[in-house]
Order: sequence, then C-alpha cells, then structure tokens
Amino acid sequence: MRIQHWRRNTTAAVIPYPPIEPDPQIAVRFPEPRHGEDVVALSRSLSPALVLQAYRAGIFPWPVRQGLVPWASPDPRAVFPLGPARPWPRTVRRALKADLRVSFDEAFDDVMQACADRPGEGTWITPDILYTYSELHRLGWAHSVEVWQASTLAGGLYGIAMGALFAGESMFHRVSGASKVAFAACVERLRERGFLLFDVQVLTAHLSLLGCSEIPRDEYRARVRQALERSARFG
Repeated sequence: MRIQHWRRNTTAAVIPYPPIEPDPQIAVRFPEPRHGEDVVALSRSLSPALVLQAYRAGIFPWPVRQGLVPWASPDPRAVFPLGPARPWPRTVRRALKADLRVSFDEAFDDVMQACADRPGEGTWITPDILYTYSELHRLGWAHSVEVWQASTLAGGLYGIAMGALFAGESMFHRVSGASKVAFAACVERLRERGFLLFDVQVLTAHLSLLGCSEIPRDEYRARVRQALERSARFG
C-alpha cells in the first residue's frame, strides 16, 4: 500500500521494455518479471481494463507523473496475513477506542483525493489514476473504507477487490489514528467475507507496525492465482 511518493529510480528498469498500449479492446500480455527488477513495462496512460489485467498478473501501476506509467511487480511483495487474528498493536487498539465511525464505499472519490493531497511530498495519484480508479469503483472493482469524526472525513483507504484478493492502494489520515482504524476495519471485513490475500504492495515502517510482512514475488504470484480462483465480495 503506497502511502508516499515512489522514490525508487525507475529509469534504468524501464528502458529495455516496450510500451504497453492501454487499449481495452486488445488483449495485452505483460512481460514476465525479471530477477532483480521491479518494473516490467511502461505505458503513457492506463484504462480500467488494463489495470484489472495487471492485477491478475500480480502487477500494479505506479506513475511517476501524468503521462508516464511504470507497471510494477516488486520483489519481495508486502502482504498482511489474513490467517488467525492476532492482537493489534497498542497504538491500533488505542485508535479503535476513539469516537470514530467506519463506513464502506460511501465516499470513494473523496478518499482517493485525500490520499493524493500530500503537500510537499509528491504523489503517484495522477489525474489518470483518479479517473481510472473512480471508473473501477463505478464498475464495482474498487472500494473504499472511510473513517468519520462526526460528519468530517478523518481517514480512510481504498483498493481493488477481485476474487479473494484485495489490493490496498493508499491510505490517509487527518485525525491521529484514523488510518489505523480504516486498516483494522478493512482487515476485519476481508476476514469476514472470506478473502485469502491482502496485498499492501510495498512494506513501509508504518505497515510493518500494523503487522504486514514481505514474501517472495514468486510466492505472491502463486497466492494471487489461488485467490482469483475463489469468489469473495467486498462491497
């Protein structure tokens, strides 16, 4: 789950790969990830169909600017284990006691925009990403978790659900602890509804504190295939 601007130098990894044209009428085959490289392809834009095809292959878009979309398959890959529940860290338990309300899919576009609004940090959530994922939400693939303080949006996250895979994209908070509440609520929903895999993409210190860990890319891709064979419903 990308909670800050991508700071990797992608130039060298992108150059050898031919661009992928995001025509939803054409079946595109993403290249197999190469050992030691996180970026498998490059396109100038993206579409809902291309994004869904990428996720099925364990790949996701990570724009560096509008009009330049690297398609990433990091090794290792970060996930949150959806096995038997373990106690949340103290900071999460404290956040869960706050007077906050959780909802699902009530304010998807607002959550995305809040994730993109990071003054001084930069963002990979370009206008193309905003438009494409908003369309994926309208089509039933993308979902949001909102955390409210009274009537104010205090935090949240969004991601893509397909089969029994949920790929968390980004999260934010405006009130201390609100993103932790959103994350915990998302985990609870995924467990209740039979999801097998919660992909958080790239491990950060914050995600590690929440209980996320890394697995090899090959193992992740095998788990994606397994999750896609099973039906689960987030919304």
